[in-house]
Amino acid sequence: MIERHKLRIDTPGRSLTEITNDIARLIAGSDIKTGICNIFIKHTSASLIICENADPDVLVDLENYAQRLVLDGDPQFIHTLEGVDDMAAHIRSVLTQTFISIPVENGKLDVGTWQGVFLWEHRTRSHSRELVITVYG
Repeated sequence: MIERHKLRIDTPGRSLTEITNDIARLIAGSDIKTGICNIFIKHTSASLIICENADPDVLVDLENYAQRLVLDGDPQFIHTLEGVDDMAAHIRSVLTQTFISIPVENGKLDVGTWQGVFLWEHRTRSHSRELVITVYG
């Protein structure tokens, strides 16, 4: 059995937004009790990660590190069509992930105690991001 859903997440700009509960609600409403949940983001300047969701300082540290790793407006970037954060956002997306697969057990995401699924917006302004969630079981 396969179920497919679309989910739209509005971001406030560069940030990490936890989407674990959004995904869990889709699975809870599903007939699939055991299987795999694949989450795919249909964008090139945002990404998905699994990260600790207990201490918000982890998210601050991740963003601070990414800002040092990939600088907005780096003079070596040629692609700046949409602003100084344009190419930096694409690089951040390539260095992280555009899809995640998570086991489903007993009709729930089978993640660890401190794990959460996050949409990482890499652009500085707000966006509406589309996710495709496919549950196989």
